[in-house]
Amino acid sequence: MGDRDTEVVRKLEQVGVDESLARSALDLDAVLQRWRRRVFKRELGIRAVQELGLKVELAELDALIAVWRPSNEFGDEVSGETTVGSVANRLGIDPSRASRLTTELIRKGLIRRGVSQEDARRAILEVTPDGGRIVKAVRAFKFYTLGNFLKSWTEEEVRTFVPLLERFSSWSDAPEDPSGRIAAEIADLRKSLADLAEAPEGS
Repeated sequence: MGDRDTEVVRKLEQVGVDESLARSALDLDAVLQRWRRRVFKRELGIRAVQELGLKVELAELDALIAVWRPSNEFGDEVSGETTVGSVANRLGIDPSRASRLTTELIRKGLIRRGVSQEDARRAILEVTPDGGRIVKAVRAFKFYTLGNFLKSWTEEEVRTFVPLLERFSSWSDAPEDPSGRIAAEIADLRKSLADLAEAPEGS
């Protein structure tokens, strides 16, 4: 472990995180950063588009899947109807970008506009048969790949890993700091950088 990592461990010990756990946090962060870079590059999505010979951009594919609304991803939504706003919310993008993506998908014949059964004044989005064929093929490609990888895992490993990953995925949403020590340390970090905020650009 390098000097920079040792410094991190020392800082964590000051807020009640023991050395063993701090080292584990460093290891976990390294795994996540490597994973993030691979996910950001969209390696699996690019492979799916290329190997299936699809004529869609990755962003369009994301929007198409969001309109199709897989139950494992969006099954907790109350309404089954999809609007441009729904696509924006599901993908975490700006509504104007969702509008551009869905307009292009309509042009390509992969989705179409429909009339809401809940409010006839509202336009909804529906996947066309061709769009559905693409979504089903891409999802099959993804799960063939994932399933082929996981088949070397034991049932116990999978059963243990999935709930732990789900639990871990929420760590940044609601960090707990009952002692207030982390908040105090973060305040100290902010103070240590205050002079950078005040320095003129290019100085």
